[in-house]
Amino acid sequence: MSRTADLSVATRRSSDLSKHSAEVFAEAEDHPVTVTRRDGEALVLMSKREAEGRSRLLDFAAQLITVTLDDQGTLADRMAKVFPWMLALSPADRASCAQDLVDAARASFSTDQPHLAIAELTSWKETATAVAAGLGRADLEWLDEDETVERP
Repeated sequence: MSRTADLSVATRRSSDLSKHSAEVFAEAEDHPVTVTRRDGEALVLMSKREAEGRSRLLDFAAQLITVTLDDQGTLADRMAKVFPWMLALSPADRASCAQDLVDAARASFSTDQPHLAIAELTSWKETATAVAAGLGRADLEWLDEDETVERP
């Protein structure tokens, strides 16, 4: 489905907002809705979750721009300056993290889906937090036999 097709579905007149507010609000929970007005500029109605997602994506974009303006070191080194939690990762994981974050940001911006970059950022940060807490260093004990466990 093209971007223009999405806009026609997500556009409502201001009279719809007053006459069918529950329907318009329900639609705005799924995606932003443009409310056109005869007496002024169109407004956009969206959920707080959507607005916060867009805000977080813009914050992330600002941090990535800061990284690109620095010309000292590798991408992973520059990103670790902006995201110090990356220092808990191994050098190889730092490089993977840096590239994954850039790729996710590109995907988010090209598809207008903020959750793609935010989920990747959160995932890597949680991984770094777990590594810093010592998870992953303990030897694992694998069970050779399948054991049936009763439902709790």
